[in-house]
This record gives sequence, C-alpha cells and structure tokens, in this order.
Amino acid sequence: MTRRPPTRRRRTLAPDPVTREIIRGALRAAQAHMEAVIERTAMSPFIREKNDYFAGILDARGRVVCGTMVPLFGNLMPIIFEQYPRDTMRPGDLYWYNDCHGSRGGVSHSPDMVFAAPVFHRGRLVAFSQTWGHFWDIGGMRAGSISPDATEIFHEGIIVPAVRIYREGVLNDEAFRIFVRNSRFPEILKGDIRAVLAGCQLGERRVLELFERFGADTVLAAWALFEQQCRDTIRKTLESRIPDGRYESEDAVDGDGMSDRSFHVRMRLTKEGGRITLDTRASDDQAKGPINFIMHESVPKLIVGIYLLSGHPTILMNDGAQDAIDDVLVRPGSILQPHWPAALGNRAHTLARVQSNVLALLALATGGDVPAPNSVYNIYFLRGFDRARNEFFLCSDGVAVGYGARPFADGLDAIYYVAQKNYPAEFMEMVFPLRLRRYALHQDSGGPGRYRGGAGVIREIELTADEAIVAIRQDNILFPPAGVNGGQAGRPGQCVVNPGRPDERRLAPMSDGNVLRRGDVLRLSTSGGGGWGHPFDRPLERVRRDVVGGFVSVDAAREDYGVLVDASGMIDLAATEARRAGPRGPVRMFHRHGYFGPLVVPRAGTIC
Repeated sequence: MTRRPPTRRRRTLAPDPVTREIIRGALRAAQAHMEAVIERTAMSPFIREKNDYFAGILDARGRVVCGTMVPLFGNLMPIIFEQYPRDTMRPGDLYWYNDCHGSRGGVSHSPDMVFAAPVFHRGRLVAFSQTWGHFWDIGGMRAGSISPDATEIFHEGIIVPAVRIYREGVLNDEAFRIFVRNSRFPEILKGDIRAVLAGCQLGERRVLELFERFGADTVLAAWALFEQQCRDTIRKTLESRIPDGRYESEDAVDGDGMSDRSFHVRMRLTKEGGRITLDTRASDDQAKGPINFIMHESVPKLIVGIYLLSGHPTILMNDGAQDAIDDVLVRPGSILQPHWPAALGNRAHTLARVQSNVLALLALATGGDVPAPNSVYNIYFLRGFDRARNEFFLCSDGVAVGYGARPFADGLDAIYYVAQKNYPAEFMEMVFPLRLRRYALHQDSGGPGRYRGGAGVIREIELTADEAIVAIRQDNILFPPAGVNGGQAGRPGQCVVNPGRPDERRLAPMSDGNVLRRGDVLRLSTSGGGGWGHPFDRPLERVRRDVVGGFVSVDAAREDYGVLVDASGMIDLAATEARRAGPRGPVRMFHRHGYFGPLVVPRAGTIC
C-alpha cells in the first residue's frame, strides 16, 4: 500500500504591525469617505444638516469590522441572509430593508433604512459595505413617520422587508417606485435614497481596492486580529474590574404618550465562574405607545464594550465586543422585546434606559468608576402649509441635551446623540416658515457634582406661517438622569408655548396635534446630564467660572455647591468655608430626588 503524505494545512500569518495599521487606517478612511458622500449628496435636512446616518464595513459573515458603533441596532445582516443566501449573491447586488420586527431589532425604527452591498474579490465573497440613514418621511399616520400618537408599526410608515434593490448593477425600478409613492415628500426621499446608495457603493469599491492592494489572506488575517483584540481586551477588562457577584439596577421612561404611567427597565448582571450574564426579563410589559425597543442582544454588549474600550484608543471597536459577554436574556412581550405589531418610533427613550442601567450596573461593580447617565435627545415636528411658498412643510428637528459627568471631567454640554448637529439659524429661517429667537444653554440643568453634568439647551422658535401642528417628544422629566458616586441628578426640561404671555401654556412632553398659530413661540428646554462626585468637592474656581459663564446661577452655586459667589465672580471665602464644613448627611451611589443605593465611602479628609 502506498502511504499518502500528510496534508499540510495552509497557515495564514498575521500581517506585520505596519501593514496592520495601514489596513486599519484604510478602513477608517473608507468609512469617512462613505459618510462624506452621504452628507454632501442627501436632500433632507435630517441627513444633510443633522447627520443622522451611519456607515460601516462588515466581513463575509455580516459581522462589523469597522463602523460607527452606536448601540442602536443589532446584527444587520441575518434578515438579508434568510431571504438571499450568500451563495446566490453576485457582484453589483445591493440589499435594502427597514423591517424592525422582521429583523428582530437589526434596525430599531422604521425611518432608519439599511443598505448592504456584497464585496467580491476574484469571485469570492469577502465583505459587505453597509450604510443607513434616517429618511425624512416614509408615510404613516403623520408627516415625518414618527408620532407619539402611534400605537402600531403600521402607523409609522411603509415596511420594507429585505429586498434586492440592485441585481448585478441593475436597479429594481418597480420596488423603488412603490416605496417612493408612499412618501409625502417623494423628491426628497429619492435624493436621500440615492445618497445612501452611493455611499454604500463607494464603500464596496474602497474595500475591493484594499483587497487588491494587500491580498485577501492578509486583509482577512488583519480583520480577524482586530476582532480578537477587541474581544480579548473587553473580556480581560471585565475580569479585572468587575468582581464576581450579582448587581441589579432599574430606571424608568416617563411615559408612552398613551397611558398615565411610567415604564421600568430592569437589569441584573451576574458574573460567576467565568460567565457573565445580563438579564432584563424583569422589565415592564410592552407599551401601547411608541416607546417599545426591540433590543437585540448585541446592544447592551456594545454599550459595555464602548465603555471598557474608552481607555484603549488603539483597539478598533467591532463585533468582537459581542463575544465578551456570554448571555443576554430578554422576555418576549416586554418593553425590550415587544410583540408584533408594536409601535417603535420613539424607542430612543427606552434605549436611553438600557444605557443608564448598564452604567448603573458597572457603577455598582466598580465603586462608581463610570460616567453618569445622560438625557435622551429631544425631537419636535412642526407640520403645516406655507402660503408664501405654496407648499406643505415639515420641520423635523432633534435638540441637544446634557451628557453625564465622567469620573475625571465634566459632562459634555449641548450634545445631540453622539456627533449629530442642530439646524443653524440661517438654514432654519431660509427653509422653513420659522424664526429662531433664542438658542442658549439651559442654566442649572447640569447635575451638580465634583464634575458637573453637561447642560441642556433652550431653543425658542417663532412660527411665521398661518398655522402648524407640533409634536413633542421629550423625556427625563419625572426620571432625570441620575447622579453617580455622590453627584446629583440632572435637572429636567419642559416645553412651553408663548412663555411669559397671557396665553402661555405648557405642552405634554409626549404629545401630538398641538396647534400653533402665526406669532406663537415654542420654547423647548432640555434636560442636563447627571453629576459625578459630591458637589461640595468641586473646586471653587470651577464653580466661579460656571457662574460667570452662565452654566450655574448664583442661587444654585450657593445651594448645590456651597459656594457664595456673586454674578461678577467674587467669592465670599469665609462664608463658603463655613457652609461646606457642615455635615453632608449620608451620601449614596446614586441620586434622583434624593440619594439611594449603597453608601459612598468618603475620600480622606472629606466630611460626610
């Protein structure tokens, strides 16, 4: 018998450090180029001005290699693979969907449209280019396709299952025309679709160039290493920073706009025997209104990963984060896994509570070494008819809030979800029948602390058309962002029509159908982020500068920080020392309408 020589497996060596960094930089450059194309060619203000879009590069399995890792959606590709197996895909194909329930949280509300293009290198499927954007109007019961009035997903616009919008470079014109016909603003929608498609197709070309330059084996080996680095770094940090044990937290959404109650999100983190589990099954049942959130298990994993990788800037955030936590448990029928056809348009309210709960669990495990939570960003919709232009108008505007203070620095002021932008006054007044009368920081909204929570904003708008309907989506009023490690909670906002006038009225924070008439003024004040550390530990100079800069009032400086300072910045040192020397009472880990949670161990020399 002739013995066959042993088969040698081909071994792919990891690329050298220089090649690896070039590949890493090329990925980030490709993503930035994709995003630039979307921003510069889109037609709707929500994408072009506010930058509500994202881009990423995925491997052949559909796992994220490089992208804007926002914990807003789950795995993006399974719904496409279920309809279009990978072995049926061809160069020039492009896939599209916005089906939230069908994707099991792959996308989290209907205006967000996902596009994905396969990348083939020498006949082999090696990657996907992916983009998505928030579209201006896709039909539904109200212009803008988001409303506090919605009680089912059908109220929130057309639902697109996974479809192949391009086959080998040829547009599926029938599907495209059906979709566009469902919008009140079809020309804007066409422009946005083409912009997001163009970004996706550009990403396909850039990734292919990367494979042509370095070869498939080298690129894929680098990608595998990036994923391993992300997974191992998060896992090692979890092991070193979180002791074995069980930690529990809860937070609540103010309401759903339909029922007179709040909705609680509850979490339990268990670390034992090398396994880490997040259990959300004790959360409340799903809501009738549109605050339900289909939380894919990857969402809390990404939140943990984003926090833990903040100290490792050289590690590329990717889907390796999903492998660092073993189990995420969610209960069907809960607010985090609602049954079909639950409305989802305002799911950001509940997502914010998922984020705050994860931070609370980590605070309990690390002795408060985490940022304080932030408020959910605010949105208003103004809809009406502009006689001067003889056309209907829709102003859909997201408004910034304050972010939570960090263990080493103040929270960020006036942030609209990551890095998105507000409408400049000049743009708003040129495009819409509106006049921006005031845009300022919301004084005293940032939670007092050793590090102050970020301040929210005040945005005051006058209607110059005859009449408009306004919808408000505001939260964190009953349950403002908590303070951490002795810090105090952020201060809530409100929405008032005609402030200071005889016809002044306050709008419900989750409401639609509110009528404004010419000359009416809408003032939206947003919430601030939670503070970190006891306010009496804030250096006097920092308090003085906050007062002079308008972040903190003279009264709040005295009551919250124990600092007696006048508007010019002069501090009464003797009175301040006497006030700060008094007993503080028991100080606990969290604060909202009073301290709660475990006691905070005071620093040396601190009076408690």
